[in-house]
Amino acid sequence: MTRVLSAEKKPPVSGTTRSVVVFLHGYGANGADLMGLADPLSEHLPDTLFVAPNAPEEIPGLPMGLQWFPIPWIDGSSEEEAERGLVAAAGDLHAFLDALMVDEDVLPEQVVLFGFSQGTMMALHVAPRREDEIAGIVAFSGRLLSPDLLKDDAVSRPPVLLVHGDADDVVLPKALPEAAEALQEAGWKEVYAHVMKGTAHGIAPDGLSVALAFMRDKLGL
Repeated sequence: MTRVLSAEKKPPVSGTTRSVVVFLHGYGANGADLMGLADPLSEHLPDTLFVAPNAPEEIPGLPMGLQWFPIPWIDGSSEEEAERGLVAAAGDLHAFLDALMVDEDVLPEQVVLFGFSQGTMMALHVAPRREDEIAGIVAFSGRLLSPDLLKDDAVSRPPVLLVHGDADDVVLPKALPEAAEALQEAGWKEVYAHVMKGTAHGIAPDGLSVALAFMRDKLGL
């Protein structure tokens, strides 16, 4: 049974929704965490609705902190628990996206998934397994899960922008070239990358500028 995800929302400044950016937050955060990015982005994406669902699971001992799935090397969970959590969260996110597109009357090609850290893992896992190809994936500071399964599992191959800080000590920078290689080997035609110099586990202004240009291009704006 899928869980209904609550979400933060920022309506388009123009009052008319012609595209949607779905923020997927990282481990220990919540939907509000990335919504601050909506303000600078909305100046350049006036017809865009920004939505940030809350991950479905609370983290014991971390008030307001949520997770999409357990992470064994952080919380001591088993690989089996992490896998079950990922499968369940993927189902939740699929259902959330299906409902969002109906409620907002938008097509998949009008939707971008914008992930950070564990949110990036979710975006790169879920979007290729959706039959209808979305406009694109912005993948900050995360990694591609189960790259060996991607070629067989992928039913769509949306454009992907991988962005990573070269000083990231949470998700190591090598995750970017590893993901790029796996995506290309799985048949992706559009994989782009940007390295944020001197940036740790976060989103720097240059990375956000590259992400904005990518989204404008893939949304046809």
